[in-house]
Amino acid sequence: MMSTLLTERKSSNLTRGRLPGYASYVTAGAAVVLAAALMALAGFNVLGWAVLSGLLYAVGTVTSAAVVEGRRKAVDRLATALVVGAFLVALLPLVSVIITVLINGIPGLLAPGFLGTSMNGVSGIQDNQSVANHTTVLGGAYHALAGSVLITLWATLISVPIGLLTAIYLVEYGAGNKLSKAITFLVDVMTGIPSIVAGLFAAALFSMLLGPGTKTGFVAAIALSVLMIPVVVRSSEEMLKIVPNELREAAYALGVRKWRTIMKVVIPTAISGIASGVTLAIARVIGETAPLLVTAGFATTINFNVFSGWMASLPTFIYTQIMTPTSPSNPDPSTQRAWAAALLLILLVMLLNLAARLVARLFAPRKGR
Repeated sequence: MMSTLLTERKSSNLTRGRLPGYASYVTAGAAVVLAAALMALAGFNVLGWAVLSGLLYAVGTVTSAAVVEGRRKAVDRLATALVVGAFLVALLPLVSVIITVLINGIPGLLAPGFLGTSMNGVSGIQDNQSVANHTTVLGGAYHALAGSVLITLWATLISVPIGLLTAIYLVEYGAGNKLSKAITFLVDVMTGIPSIVAGLFAAALFSMLLGPGTKTGFVAAIALSVLMIPVVVRSSEEMLKIVPNELREAAYALGVRKWRTIMKVVIPTAISGIASGVTLAIARVIGETAPLLVTAGFATTINFNVFSGWMASLPTFIYTQIMTPTSPSNPDPSTQRAWAAALLLILLVMLLNLAARLVARLFAPRKGR
């Protein structure tokens, strides 16, 4: 009996001056109800309701903590509320973009023929008929999807060897000399270069080599490679730096030459991070619009030859459908195609990011026991 009384007294002393576990739920419920009532008086709005609920919850939880738990706990809860609020504010644009693209893009993406047809032969007549008769919108983004894949593939084939070899020189051979410092500085400058400048560089280069106005998929790939190379260099350099020097020294002690040590020891150890960085670099350039506008041109037909003729891409397809609708009097079909292409582009970027995580996990070095 005595032990029971002591236990109850001890537990009461421990819980005295503390809010119960359900207090936060009660405060959240009261904040939501009060915010809904206030918004109903001023004109209900979902975004305003969410923001006002968060503010009322923060005020309620801080006030209750100050009354029951004291100033120290109140300050702690205030800091927590500010951090969580900042996170939600930063997350809001991303969620808003995803929801907007999903709502507007799913109908067009699921339309029959969108992924299997091009805009060849589609004019304002077909769009006017689809609006008047409420039929399926004709024309798709197959040519733009093929163009984006081919241009990005060639940009990757150009950028990865150059970027990886540059990173190997900076880490394994440069050793802080003047040339490596100059290369690092130039790479940092290229990292912040505007994408339109890369497009103008590629267009000017091929205008001098092949004649004015040269626009092909390969020119666009060169422009994208200018943007990809700095990303590949920086990510590969960081991955090579974290390889333990003990591995290199062990290989040198066995008489292995330096180039073979790099090929057989250093790169395999860092291949996980290198592959992840390359994939993220691809995801970074696949949605670029400005360089493609001046290097690949516009096209409504399918073109698999990156060395000849104009080539469409998803970013330029979205741009043309919004800025110059197929039927200016009925822009809704063009708007539907643009939203569907935007959703397709986001899905491609998401798949590339997931692929980067998968590659990093597959190629990660196996940990010993």
